[in-house]
Amino acid sequence: MASMTEILILHGLLPIEQLDLMSNPSDEEASVRDLLERGVVSELQIAKARAQAANMSFVELVDYPVDRNAVTMVSAAVCRRHNALPIAIHGGLLLVAVSDAGNVFALDDVRAASRMPIEWVMAEKGDLRTAIDRYIRADDELNDLTSTLEEENTVAAESAMDIASGPDDDVPIVRFVNLLVSQAITDQASDIHIEPGENEVRVRYRIDGVLHEMQPAPKSIQNGVISRLKIMSDIDIAERRKPQDGRMSVRHGNRQIDLRVATLPTVWGEKVVMRILDNSNTSMNLRDLHMLERNFDVFAESYSKPYGMILVTGPTGSGKSTTLYTTLNAVARPEINVITVEDPVEYRMKGINQVQVNPKAGLTFASALRSILRSDPDVVLLGEIRDHETAQIAIEASLTGHLVLSTLHTNDAPSAIVRLTEMDIEPFLVGSALDCVVAQRLSRRLCDRCKRPADYTPMHLNALKFHIDPDQAPPTIYEPVGCQSCSNTGYRGRVALHEVMAVSEDIERLAVKRASSAEIGRLAQDQGMLTLRQDGWEKAKQGLTSVEEILRVVA
Repeated sequence: MASMTEILILHGLLPIEQLDLMSNPSDEEASVRDLLERGVVSELQIAKARAQAANMSFVELVDYPVDRNAVTMVSAAVCRRHNALPIAIHGGLLLVAVSDAGNVFALDDVRAASRMPIEWVMAEKGDLRTAIDRYIRADDELNDLTSTLEEENTVAAESAMDIASGPDDDVPIVRFVNLLVSQAITDQASDIHIEPGENEVRVRYRIDGVLHEMQPAPKSIQNGVISRLKIMSDIDIAERRKPQDGRMSVRHGNRQIDLRVATLPTVWGEKVVMRILDNSNTSMNLRDLHMLERNFDVFAESYSKPYGMILVTGPTGSGKSTTLYTTLNAVARPEINVITVEDPVEYRMKGINQVQVNPKAGLTFASALRSILRSDPDVVLLGEIRDHETAQIAIEASLTGHLVLSTLHTNDAPSAIVRLTEMDIEPFLVGSALDCVVAQRLSRRLCDRCKRPADYTPMHLNALKFHIDPDQAPPTIYEPVGCQSCSNTGYRGRVALHEVMAVSEDIERLAVKRASSAEIGRLAQDQGMLTLRQDGWEKAKQGLTSVEEILRVVA
């Protein structure tokens, strides 16, 4: 039987001259890892070579018509433990995709669970993991559990203290909450909304910035679910008349994931919103923010300075925190002192002093900022500028030799200057301290597997204010289609749209004159600034997003 290395060479996937560069030719696995790290071969090529070496068929699960009846033959626990997925039943054989042909324990467990003869096929590890997350969902179990709870009406008999004292995961209400959170993390949701209604409890996940309605829960389990979430978040379960905030941590796979929890009294009960703070998939490389070259150069010039103020603006959920943390990661070095003041601390970063605001103890943004300026900081990150006092101290800090990063809620970059003056900050201080403003939005990213060229006429695009140069060939614009990989939405992930405005001397003079945001915006555009819509148009020409998405997120 040919070795994997020989198969790679035979199919032209591995140049023969690369053999001399192998770190350990006698150890094939070590050699393959070395080839992967140096980018000589891909995971897909390695998986195909493994399949051929083991004399197994290879399947690409992205386009494979998986039989859901086959999936139910083996429990979710067994599938996840062995990274195996039943995908079809052929001639009395259960077809099972695996990524490791040598896992004999998987063979025994899957055969015992399914009580059927097994035929193995090979799949690439990443594709297999994605397929397991897609097909082995908590939805069915949630439905069964909801029906059981409704029939037995167990929650009505259970007090909140019973839920609190029962750490056993087999308690129905505990299992329901755990499944709800686990499925949201698997679906890469950013928020979970639990909303009491008159006759049922609505559950929605925010995925890629859009809310998706999940299976509703019966009204009878409402109090039990909310009490369980309050207990996990260390929130007072007896207080139902006012909003409360809390935080909890859950284990998902091998990861510890934090959730920020907020309750809000409504006419039908308390609404609970959980923000999932999962930065395991978040890149801390500024280049991965997908800024256009001009925007990146302006922004990099600003954060490279030893002092000044940089503001990131936009509505809630527009990625402001991610941009700030990524910038902080770029400027943080052992030789400088970085201190942050946040509410709450969303992502914990090594080597950075992070302060959590606590208004009950008198630790507000303003008081914390005043204190940390006596702690010899070089770089200060403020979670948000909300009032005159905080804005005043931040401005003064930037004028006294500190680099200050913060966020502000405005619709575009020029409005940040007007917003600060409306907070009763002297215009000449705003112009002197402010160095750069970044406004941003998040648009859904087109699925690379199913997007297709759209049939737009230049007249149609020009009517939408997307300028088409008549002297050049029209660009290829893509539109969403929908496939298994993107859950038939046509989108997978998100990409940021930016509006980066450097505060030049001319803009500073307009600030001193208390000019309107429209005047400042016109001057900034004359100096080269791209608006959010123009930046979105460039991202559409790159095939990253669609025209519909730009129109959805940008006015």
